[in-house]
Amino acid sequence: MRLGILSRNRKLYSTRRLVEAAQQRGHTVQVVDPLRCYMRISPGLAEIHYKGKVLEGFDAIIPRIGASITFYGTAVVRQFETMGVYTVNSADGIGRARDKLRSMQLLSQQGIGLPTTVCAHSPDDTDDLVAMLGDPPHVLKLVEGTQGQGVVLAENLAASISLAEAFRGVKAHFLMQEFVREAKGSDLRAFVVGGKVVATMMRQAREGEFRSNLHRGGSALRVKLTREERATAIRAAATMGLGIAGVDLLRSDRGPLVLEVNSSPGLEGIEGASGIDVAGVVIEYIERSVRRRSR
Repeated sequence: MRLGILSRNRKLYSTRRLVEAAQQRGHTVQVVDPLRCYMRISPGLAEIHYKGKVLEGFDAIIPRIGASITFYGTAVVRQFETMGVYTVNSADGIGRARDKLRSMQLLSQQGIGLPTTVCAHSPDDTDDLVAMLGDPPHVLKLVEGTQGQGVVLAENLAASISLAEAFRGVKAHFLMQEFVREAKGSDLRAFVVGGKVVATMMRQAREGEFRSNLHRGGSALRVKLTREERATAIRAAATMGLGIAGVDLLRSDRGPLVLEVNSSPGLEGIEGASGIDVAGVVIEYIERSVRRRSR
């Protein structure tokens, strides 16, 4: 197969591992910076050019679209779809997962467990908004935040209201959620490929921190998920329409709660914690998917 990986940096761990796994299985791989792609959109002739040449002949595309380039990155993925190329995650699936509010609404429609979440546009509604959420602590999240950035813990009611007002003051889009105490600063990452959980880890926040992201100093441990946790992760990925997803879960007194569904999950932490060749599993899934399409 000839595979294309849409990534802004071929030196990133996840990109390197996917290249290595594909080459070990005899495939040809090209890493393409999606922001260097430019497109021809016309009836009967859809093209993508890259550094002065036509991009063609790919059997599959692996999108690694960062949050900061979602708009143009998904446009490039959609152009490949228009050209009939198999994409591991569709442009629409990436868009659904990247929009935190939309993803929460879609998951709730499917009855999938979530932390109680509220949002509002008008500052006049802040008091009632916080009352809808219940007693503090509360977690405030920027809709476009990633890797723990733009996530703040408000310990009391006054802090919740002042933080909401501060976010609105800079015209930021944000959500407010309940703080799940029983999770004790940890969450679970389930790596879902083709409707199966193939690797898992528990992330534990460092002392004095409530965010468990590895980029925030959290640690990663091997963990075994319950049957309910695995089923929740699989349903969450399917709801977003993603073939590959990192689903973040909290263990709560009322069962697993989905924090986020990531359409470009990193491989370094999950491979290190689980000891599983996740990149290899991804390539094998692509091989099967491409074979099914060609029948």
